[in-house]
Amino acid sequence: MIDNKILHSWITNKSRVLDLGCGDGEILCSLKTQNEIDGYGFEIDPKHIEACISKGVNVIEYDLNTGLENIKDKSFDYIIMSHTLQTLRFPNLILNEMLRIGGKCIVTFPNFGYWRVRLSLLLKGEMPVTKDLNHQWYDTPNIHFFTYRDFETLCKKEGINILKRDFVGSNHSAVLRKINPNLFAQTAVYLLSGA
Repeated sequence: MIDNKILHSWITNKSRVLDLGCGDGEILCSLKTQNEIDGYGFEIDPKHIEACISKGVNVIEYDLNTGLENIKDKSFDYIIMSHTLQTLRFPNLILNEMLRIGGKCIVTFPNFGYWRVRLSLLLKGEMPVTKDLNHQWYDTPNIHFFTYRDFETLCKKEGINILKRDFVGSNHSAVLRKINPNLFAQTAVYLLSGA
């Protein structure tokens, strides 16, 4: 999970926000309280949908792999996708759809270049299981394994502007994340806009 302080500082108060893959609604609840946003979530997991409803989060059952064509252009100020991009069949298409329906987008994803992931693969010869990547290779929802550099290459190819970026990890690696985020960041956070 990302540090909500990043979201609170990047999202303007009283904005219209759509959270794609909103999970249990924690992010939307936090933004509603702190930033007074008007928020909606799309989620596919019935247990997460129940959790959203119990928290008073506006949620719609939705499979993001079907696309977002039914949503009007610029319907939202911000679109959030936290730890979901790597689970989708066509992440490049969904990124472009997000930018069509939102003024700005915030995307977070696990950095598969993180040193512990690399070390586990090198020493054990197995796909790693970590605190943030807590599934075995055969039951993981992640179908795309990429680093922050891969993501930035995709953004350049698709003409997507990177307005801000931040890298999240353990507190003791803050300096190292600034020196080499591809190696020391567990999670990458990006604020994007269209061309």
